[in-house]
Amino acid sequence: MRVTGLPPSLTRLIGALNRLPGIGPRSAERLALHLVQSDPAAVEALAQALIEARQRVRPCERCGGFTEESPCEICRDPRRDPHVVCVVERPVDILLVEKAGVFRGLYHVLGGKLSPLDGIEPEDLRIAELEQRLANEPIQEVILALPTDVEGDATCHYLAGRLGPKGVKVSRIAHGLPAGSGLEYADELTLGRALEGRSPMA
Repeated sequence: MRVTGLPPSLTRLIGALNRLPGIGPRSAERLALHLVQSDPAAVEALAQALIEARQRVRPCERCGGFTEESPCEICRDPRRDPHVVCVVERPVDILLVEKAGVFRGLYHVLGGKLSPLDGIEPEDLRIAELEQRLANEPIQEVILALPTDVEGDATCHYLAGRLGPKGVKVSRIAHGLPAGSGLEYADELTLGRALEGRSPMA
């Protein structure tokens, strides 16, 4: 709905900002008004940063995380433990686990959770790529760091049954996370304790 008195371009900017996660109508309006009153050079720099990030950032061919160069910095780091892989739902979850500062292994992004009602089946996730890594890399343990909702639980049980027979230890982070929520709602201490208190599944 267009606010009376606002130029069309400003209304469009407010609408675009309002579509961003966590940005409500009032916040979108404040941001838009701030931007149109800011120094043009600063606004141009912001716009250029947005375009460059969207053009350059892509999934790592190995783990699926955010990167500009593939494999990503974490996958290339010789100081990481190649025997342990932490499986997460989304690329942003890697950043959340890294903030906890207790995990020094590698990662694998599934790209979602099993949800038959939404049409998301095993072949829609990066499970085959994970199995390929198990065949080609010296992985001994797979830590499942998925949300504690129904879909996350179902995905963990499916992965435990599918990966367990391949001779790797499959564990899940401890339930120190609030039930029904994702990693983005956990503070670093809670997430760190959950990783350290993981329990075997297979």
